Amino acid sequence: MQWTLVIPLKPLERAKSRLTAATGDTLRPGLALAFAQDTVAAATACPAVRSVVVVTDDGLAGRELAALGARIVRDEPAGGLNAALVHGTAAVRAARPETAVAALNADLPALRPPELARVLDSAARFPRAFLADAAGLGTTLLSAAPGTELHPAFGERSRARHTASGAVELPLGGVDSVRQDVDTGDDLRAALALGVGPRTAAAAARLLIAD
Repeated sequence: MQWTLVIPLKPLERAKSRLTAATGDTLRPGLALAFAQDTVAAATACPAVRSVVVVTDDGLAGRELAALGARIVRDEPAGGLNAALVHGTAAVRAARPETAVAALNADLPALRPPELARVLDSAARFPRAFLADAAGLGTTLLSAAPGTELHPAFGERSRARHTASGAVELPLGGVDSVRQDVDTGDDLRAALALGVGPRTAAAAARLLIAD
């Protein structure tokens, strides 16, 4: 099964606000962009991925991610993360109604294409499936097979909400790079320990993060 990934991204000035304590406001937008760039670069290199759609209204992010091969869809609903995902999925399926889609976080800077392929191959067995984040409370990927609506419920404690919605949790080991999203300084240190992409590595080199 070939997948289209839908990746939502806030305007960079508002993205990753919880990182401010570790990065400050000056470097935070650039780091958020680096996360998204490394996420998209890894996603487009995954053999299970047919295409990547990024839903964003940020002009700089749109240009940079389009240069990496992503299709950019404006966030016309401007109604938050889940509305952006519904909108992006509708845009994908307007052209290809039977496309398998998966929502993927934009803050997975350590993402490895083989691990993403394992997750998507496992998800292909179910109408809807999801992968919990490293903290065990959230979600980094939510999939919908052809003919199935995505019904995203991202946000605080989304793991429980996606379970309640009938999505199957994927109990996979060895896919840490797909689980490790970055919201805090501790998350960033964990991602760096896994090994991040080149843009995040360059941005993180400008930071002084205390142990």
